[in-house]
Amino acid sequence: MRAFAIALFLCWIAPAAAQSLEQPLILVARPGAAAQAVGPLVLVVAPLGDGQHVGFVVNRPTGVTLDKAFPDHGPSQKIVDPVYAGGPLSPEVIFALVQRRDSPGGNSLQLMPGLYAAYETAVVDRVIESDPQHARFVAGLVVWKPGELESEIGLGAWLVLEADAALVMRKTDNLWDELVLRWQLRGNAV
Repeated sequence: MRAFAIALFLCWIAPAAAQSLEQPLILVARPGAAAQAVGPLVLVVAPLGDGQHVGFVVNRPTGVTLDKAFPDHGPSQKIVDPVYAGGPLSPEVIFALVQRRDSPGGNSLQLMPGLYAAYETAVVDRVIESDPQHARFVAGLVVWKPGELESEIGLGAWLVLEADAALVMRKTDNLWDELVLRWQLRGNAV
């Protein structure tokens, strides 16, 4: 019986372990206790090196829009989409997650092929002014210290999916449900 339980556990965590944490990925809060604790979250995550990771929640809209955040910035008045709660760290910083082939400029961080995180004021302003239809604006981020993300995945907190820049730009109403279903349709257990 013990051997069966160990084999079942290994099969349960194998899909998460199959995705390298040295590559960009999408995290989906596992249904059950994990989703109850943090909510139905979807994050885009990128490795920073030395076991560290950075991520942004992409499916938690706030009641704030850019026109309220930047009332004196004319181009911000034209964007009706909400700012998203990107994470608990630095919630006062607005990041532009930009879907494009090349960097939007400055010190923007490439999260995955086709997706950058801009954080410098001049670059975020330029995205607001010239390319807002290819951006999602988020306040704050999530950072994992070495080993933290690996530990969370090992404990079963996250479903791990391959990186997909297009997911970040999709409407988020049912994104968590859709990704959990996608996970299950691949034959994985939740």
